[in-house]
Amino acid sequence: MKGYTGKILFVDLSTGRITDESIPDEVYENFLSGVGLGCYVLHKRIPEGANPLGPDNVLGFVSGLLTGTGSVMTGRWMAVAKSPLTGGWGDANCGGTFSPAIKRCGYDGIFFQGISNKPVYLYVDSHKAELRDATHVWGQDAVEAENTLEEECASAGKRPKIAVIGTSGEKQSLISGICNDRGRIAARSGLGAVMGSKRLKAVVLAGNHRTKCENPELMKAISKEFTSKVKKMNIPRFLSGRLLEPAGKLLSKMKSVAVPDGIMAAGILKKWGTGFNNVMGIVNGDTPIRNWNGSVLNFSKSRYRNLGPDLLEKREVKKYSCYSCVVGCGSVCRIDDITDGNFRETHRPEYETVSAFGSLLLNGDLDSILYINELLNRAGMDSISAGHAVAFAIECFENGILTNNDTDGLELAWGDAEAIIKLVKQMINREGIGNLLADGVRVASRKIGKGSEKYALHVGGQEPGLHDSRFDPMMGVHYCADPTPGKHTIGCFQYYNYVQLWNEVSWAPKVSMYPKDKEYLASRENATKSVAISCYKQVIDGVGGCLFAMTMGVHNWNPFRMLNAATNWNKTADEYLEIGMRIQTLRQLFNVREGIDPKGNKAHPRMSGNPPLSDGPLKGKTVPIQDMVAMYWEHMGWDSETGIPTEETVAKLGLADFS
Repeated sequence: MKGYTGKILFVDLSTGRITDESIPDEVYENFLSGVGLGCYVLHKRIPEGANPLGPDNVLGFVSGLLTGTGSVMTGRWMAVAKSPLTGGWGDANCGGTFSPAIKRCGYDGIFFQGISNKPVYLYVDSHKAELRDATHVWGQDAVEAENTLEEECASAGKRPKIAVIGTSGEKQSLISGICNDRGRIAARSGLGAVMGSKRLKAVVLAGNHRTKCENPELMKAISKEFTSKVKKMNIPRFLSGRLLEPAGKLLSKMKSVAVPDGIMAAGILKKWGTGFNNVMGIVNGDTPIRNWNGSVLNFSKSRYRNLGPDLLEKREVKKYSCYSCVVGCGSVCRIDDITDGNFRETHRPEYETVSAFGSLLLNGDLDSILYINELLNRAGMDSISAGHAVAFAIECFENGILTNNDTDGLELAWGDAEAIIKLVKQMINREGIGNLLADGVRVASRKIGKGSEKYALHVGGQEPGLHDSRFDPMMGVHYCADPTPGKHTIGCFQYYNYVQLWNEVSWAPKVSMYPKDKEYLASRENATKSVAISCYKQVIDGVGGCLFAMTMGVHNWNPFRMLNAATNWNKTADEYLEIGMRIQTLRQLFNVREGIDPKGNKAHPRMSGNPPLSDGPLKGKTVPIQDMVAMYWEHMGWDSETGIPTEETVAKLGLADFS
């Protein structure tokens, strides 16, 4: 086959039946693999109105079409299911080493329906697939269970690759995810709860099949060209991350937006990972502060500087990369000064985690954030949602909606690291007030009432990423318009500018330098940019591509060329973006079928600057998010008033059988 295996594995946990199913070539040409294949299968397999935590929901693990073909930066896998958090389409993206393991077992995806009558895990190698008893690892955290199963299933010195839930998934927390590589999480959409509801503890893969590439020499040349560019991008060792703070301040004062070459980010990511933005984002307005209701003036230098990338760099034990990555933005860090845990290392926390438990809570204690990061990684709980849940609880406590009686005497206050840790543990264990918060802020606010929704930051049930839509308005569009709301990885003006799609896509607006104020307009040009980047991201998620590679620019990392090398399809960039539009529209059709009103996925007023902040770099900023969303819908070929794909668009994209 051409970059794909042409097969999926389907497991009925209720009956124990396991079957191979062939997928026609035209499905890959229309939907790619990854999220597109997941969308195709789930649409056909999940009955309308299925309970997300019931037997009819289908949970899928899908690899990318380019994974294993010799392409670089294509090692991402995705989990897909109906989300118990939003009630609509759910997907979660993760790196590491699990994606190629799916294809080495001879499949492009592995799907589960039904509910087992006891805890089980699926074992697959090149010769067999079987369900095995997981009672002995049920109750273990994600790292413990992975270690146990790795030893148990190792063969001839080869260690399998494992996706596993922690205790949060077992307890069906609606903000739980699925882990691999000892605590790296496919965190969003609450899909760990789906896995827990099925009593599926893990998926263990130990195959050795190879993936065919139609033109391996061309693929090698394309990959080598990108790798060569990345190798040249290095930040000198002596250069301090402290320089990022004044750079952020300068950025906040600029009245115009330039279009840099995204490849420059390679050196920054190699040195600091996503943590380069830990302080930079605070001072330029990108990072939400104090539950989206504060500014850098609420978070003193003496506290936010404790979160700087240099301090994390000093904690590094080792660096690592995902499969097929030539950048290597990951590392393992020491945890110091925390004495009540049995672990002393953690994956370096991503920017999102540092912000969720730093600026969002006015917490400048780096040790507490490292410790919380490991607690959440082992439990398998989404740090973005968990941080928002803690912020919600603190603000409710501050305003008398929650009291000592509700928290069993735990005093909640901004920046109190000890109290934050205790609350996180309660959420993981579903104890006390933590039991309420473990299902996210929408569920908690509905149960608490008393006007608490004022402090519940979510879009359609999912908490937003830690990038402020008042800083980058297009981010706000995708928080609301994407069928999986609240995600920060779909599109924004920065992504669009870095990618430079106009170099390949005929209808993508070309950008040079422009006034920053232009980003705050509900214009046709901005809507077209939003459509282009969201369709492109569906292509990226269909091939297993890395977001960071994507933002290095299509002129540097070109998935269209790689797709043609892998498949020999010889499609144009415009044709591939139409595939992205087809995937995006099918995700929206799934939501509509499940009764999700697109108009209901509105940004919390704070996210659009209503009322605007009175100080800081975002002072006075307001964003017409709903007007921008309506224009996005129109340019996507969806009804501008309802967000429902039009009959003409459905017919044009060949989706009549799905509507």
